[in-house]
Amino acid sequence: MTDNAQALDHWIRTDFRQINTALEEIYFSHPDKLPGKLSDSASCDVLKQQLVAEGTALVSTLLREGNTDEGFDRGFDLLGNVGFYMAACRRHDITDPARETRSPLHEASALAMQLGASLGVIPRFASSHLETHNLAVNGVYKTFTNLDDEKIFIDYNTRSVFAFIRASEALRQALPLGISHPVTYDLLLTAKTALEDVVRYNQILFDSLDTDRFFYCVRPYYRPHRVGLHEYRGANAGDFAGINVIDLLLGLCEADDPYYSQLLVDKFLFMRPDDQLVLRDAMRRKSLLNSFVEALQQGLTKEPWFELNLRLFLQVCEAHGQTARQHHEQLVSKFIEKPAASGELTHAAGLTASGPPLPVLLKGLKKLCDMRCAADVGGEFRTRYTDIQRLKDCLS
Repeated sequence: MTDNAQALDHWIRTDFRQINTALEEIYFSHPDKLPGKLSDSASCDVLKQQLVAEGTALVSTLLREGNTDEGFDRGFDLLGNVGFYMAACRRHDITDPARETRSPLHEASALAMQLGASLGVIPRFASSHLETHNLAVNGVYKTFTNLDDEKIFIDYNTRSVFAFIRASEALRQALPLGISHPVTYDLLLTAKTALEDVVRYNQILFDSLDTDRFFYCVRPYYRPHRVGLHEYRGANAGDFAGINVIDLLLGLCEADDPYYSQLLVDKFLFMRPDDQLVLRDAMRRKSLLNSFVEALQQGLTKEPWFELNLRLFLQVCEAHGQTARQHHEQLVSKFIEKPAASGELTHAAGLTASGPPLPVLLKGLKKLCDMRCAADVGGEFRTRYTDIQRLKDCLS
C-alpha cells in the first residue's frame, strides 16, 4: 500500500468514523431522526464540510499519484475506502442522485471508476468491503461509525455470509461425487449444519439489534448514489456467490427462470471477480434436485442410498428455506418494513438500498423467499413445490 493509500485508509478508520458518528448522534436526537428536517443544522454543516474537505484532499492526492495497483486485494481495498467516502456523502445528503445528473464528487468518481473498471466490479463500495474482505487492525475492522449497532449488524452478517459459503462449498464438492456416493451424505450434513448456523446468527441479530438505530443510523449508508454520471444501487448483504450457488445446486431456483436470472445479472458486478466465476460455474451445473428426480424416474427409489441421501437432501432444502423465511418474516419486517411504516416513510424515495420503492422491493423479496422455500403458490410463478412433494412421497 502506498503512503497516500495508507493515509486514506487511516482516515477511514479514524476521523471519518468520528465525523459520521457525531452526525448520527445529532440526527438521532431530533424527533423524526431525519437529517433533512433539522431546523438548526449549523453544527451539521461544519461536520459535513470537514468530511468533504478531508476526503477530497486525500482522494485528490491518490488521483494525482496515478496507477496505485499493487494486486487485486490492494486495489479492491482502495476502492472500498473511496466508496465509503462517497456513500457517507450520500448518507448525509451532501450528494443526492435525485437532484444531480452527475456526482459532484469529481475526484472520488474519477478514482472509483478507474479502480472499478480495472478490477471488473462496480465503482462503489460493496458488501464484501464490510464483510468478507474487511481487514481488522488490532482487532478493529472498518465501519462507517462507532455505533455498537453497526458493529452488531456487520458481525452477524459476516458470520452468516461465511456460513452460507461453507454450505455452498459442500454442495459444490458433492456434485462430482453424485447423489449416490456415501460421502455425499457427509457433505449434505455439512451444508445443513452451516445453514442452521445462519438461522442461529440471524436470531442473535434479531434479538440484539436496535431497530431505530439500524433503520435511521446504519441502513442509510447503503443507499444508491451516483459515481460519475451513473447511479449505482446500494450494497446488499446478498452480494456474494454462496447464497445463489446454494439456490442453484439444490435446484430450488433455476438459472433459466427469467425472474431469477435477472437477479443474477443485476448482482454480478457487485461481487468480486472470483465470486463471479463461481456463480457462473454453478449456473451451468445440473442440480441435486434434478438428479434425485431422474433417479426417481429410473426406479432407483428402493436402493439403500436413495432414501438415506434424499432424506438429508430434503432437510438441507428445508434449512435453506428456513433462512429465507427468517430473513423475510423477521429481519426485513422488523428492521425495515415496520419502522418505515411508523415513520410514514414507506413510499419515500431513496429508502431502499436497491433503489425501487419499498412495496416493490418487499414483493420481490417475498417471491424469492417462496422460490427458496419451494412454496405452493398456485401457479402464480414457478417453484419446485411439485418436485419436492414427489420426492417426499418416496420416503417411508
